[in-house]
This record gives sequence, C-alpha cells and structure tokens, in this order.
Amino acid sequence: MATYAIGDIQGCYDELRRLLDTCAFDPAHDRLWLVGDLVNRGPQSLEVMRYLHGLGERVIAVLGNHDLHLLVVAAGVRKPHRGDTLGPLLAAPDSDELLDWLRRQRLMHVGDGYAMVHAGLLPQWNIAQALALAREVETALQHFSYGEFLKHMYGNAPTQWHDGLEGYDRLRVIVNAMTRLRLCTPEGVMEFSHKTGLKGMPAGYLPWFDVPGRASRETPVLFGHWAALGLMLRPEALGLDSGCVWGRRLTALRLEDRRVFQCGCESVKSSGDPQ
Repeated sequence: MATYAIGDIQGCYDELRRLLDTCAFDPAHDRLWLVGDLVNRGPQSLEVMRYLHGLGERVIAVLGNHDLHLLVVAAGVRKPHRGDTLGPLLAAPDSDELLDWLRRQRLMHVGDGYAMVHAGLLPQWNIAQALALAREVETALQHFSYGEFLKHMYGNAPTQWHDGLEGYDRLRVIVNAMTRLRLCTPEGVMEFSHKTGLKGMPAGYLPWFDVPGRASRETPVLFGHWAALGLMLRPEALGLDSGCVWGRRLTALRLEDRRVFQCGCESVKSSGDPQ
C-alpha cells in the first residue's frame, strides 16, 4: 500500500487521472491525501468531485479556500467570482450529494508521521492544538446550521490568534490560517495580500514555515495554496502546489519514500493571478 499526497487539483480532472496513471495508483490498495483546493479555476470540477467521492475511504482531503468558496456560493451566501468554473458542478443532479461530501472533509489531518493542511499553521500552534482547533471548524461546518457559520467566515480580522478568542472571530482566525496563510510575523500576525514567491515580501513578515521556533516544526507539514512558491520539499515543510491550473505541473509525493511524480498541465491556463 502506498500513500500519495497531491497538490492543488482545482478542477483539473484529466491531469489528475494522468498523474495517477504515472504513479500506478491502485484504488484497491493505495491512498490519496489531498492538500485542498479540489475545485475551481480548472475546467472539470464536477468530474474531480465525482471521482474522489467514488473512491470513498481511499481519499483523505483537507479543505482549501476554493473548496470553502464553493460551499459559500452553493449556500447562497456569496455570488460566484468572475473566474469561477463551478457552474456545471452546482447544476449537476448529484450536486447536493457531492457538496455534502465536501462539507464533511477535514480542515487538517495528522497521521503516518505527517500533518496536512491547505495553507499553513500559526507559529504558536503545536500539532495537537492545531488539530483540536481544526475540529472546531469542522464541527461548525457539519452542523445543520452551517449556513450561519458561512455567513460569518470571511474577513481578515482578527489577524492574530490568542487563546481568549471566541465565537466567529475564533473560527475565522482558524480558517484564515489553515486555508489562506502564506506570511506572518514571528508573533503570528497574518498578512494576506502577498501572492508571489519569496521575493518582495513585506517587511517584518516571513513564510509561516520559516518562523523561528515554530511550535509545529517537529512534524513534517504537507501544504498547498502557494502556487508561486512551486514545489518545495524540506524535511519539515513540503509545499505541493506546483501550479497545475496555471499551466505548470500537478505533483504527487509518495509519503513512504518521498518520491515525486508529476505530469505537465500545459493545456490548462486559468486567467487571473494565483491564489
């Protein structure tokens, strides 16, 4: 049995299937770990969702910002963005079933010596604390009144975690860190405007994984979200978003030996800026 961690798919179904063929993925025995952003910007979000849903327990996925955006749009909380490609999925006869499956996915996963989250972890969170905080958001998403949570989920404030946070402010910080974070100060103040690589970062900010003394550093963290960063494989932090939806590559990492598999995505080129 092998476990393949895969970067942001974003509706690129044909590329996903070609990558799995390259890996010789066996759905009867192997597992897929997905770092989030399963849907949107690419042309085949419906096909991606149907395929992953059909794999059942062979898939462990964490939610990304585009996945949450899909849930928000489906709930009527916000209108689609200009660059969204979610129409066929929202109009599909099995849309409700697929959306219910997505809503029940995790915000963070820990197992086999790894942690997995879409974007990042704040420097003061150790793995156990972060996992417990993720469960708070998952509980809100899976509650029958989850629409109320979605109405209050967006916003950049508070920009920093403290243990006394309550209610929607508390949940919003957790969501922002785990699905949007790229840069923060050593004290954990988040910054959301920077979307390019490691050059040109605002003064005083660092990539979340480079903060000295980060409490989660003892466990390797798998993440996506940062297409401009590209594939990054460090002992303690493994960035897997290699920009498939931007015409670059889709990446799988076999966790047992850290072997990298990739397929080209030259036929896919979303408009706009990487997010």
